[in-house]
Amino acid sequence: MRLLRNKAGKGPLGRSQTGQAKQEITQAGAFLTWLAERGRTIEHCQQADLDAWHAEKLATRRPAQTFLRWCMKTNRIPRLSLPPQVIDQDRGPLHQHRRLAILRRALNDDSLPLRARVATALILLYAQPVTRIVRLTVDDVIDDGTTVTVRLGDPPSPLPEPVADLVRAYIQSCRHLPYASSRSSQWLFPGRQPGQPMNPVSFQVHLRKIGVPPQCGRTSAIRQLVLQAPAAVIAKALGYHDKTAARLVTEAGGTWSRYAPGDHSR
Repeated sequence: MRLLRNKAGKGPLGRSQTGQAKQEITQAGAFLTWLAERGRTIEHCQQADLDAWHAEKLATRRPAQTFLRWCMKTNRIPRLSLPPQVIDQDRGPLHQHRRLAILRRALNDDSLPLRARVATALILLYAQPVTRIVRLTVDDVIDDGTTVTVRLGDPPSPLPEPVADLVRAYIQSCRHLPYASSRSSQWLFPGRQPGQPMNPVSFQVHLRKIGVPPQCGRTSAIRQLVLQAPAAVIAKALGYHDKTAARLVTEAGGTWSRYAPGDHSR
């Protein structure tokens, strides 16, 4: 019941504070249930779990952070990274012309870090969240000498030629990184810690600093994609849940909302 007292510890919470507290309690319970379904207890929670928890429905799941910070403070879980509470540069819709302008800059601006340019292309072309991008491995990129594909879903997605060349150059550059643990890493975006990928929270912060809004950028990308092909097809190719793609079809006013997945070749 202490959670339902105000921050000063004096008297009951107001209506808005009560609503916030209820959300925090609800999402704390939802997180523990979700974690148990992944076969983990709170003591064995890892960074990958927190990344996956926040990857979808960020606004809904964010209230659980109060509980997660308390767990870290009381040493129930290790000190892990959480997405920032406020994302000022990543609000509101990203218009199509703005998405394409950011993409052109990523493809052509040699002053930007290669890893940021590659990540930007995956966000704005293939609607990939940063939490998923940093967990791609070198083996997820398939280069047969003619075509480059990346394993996001099934089947692997082909990269258009400007992006393919960028990815080839990036992979080559990773072999010359100053820290040996990253040169031998199988992560496509290796972190400084041996055997670990880049921290998705710090990577998102870096992308925003160079003018790339990851959240609304990928939302804009998937909304554009589902206007061009059935949601079920897009979801399978990009590794999305089909319900997520179908919801975005409805929001975007797409024409594929009644399309049923399956073999339509007959």
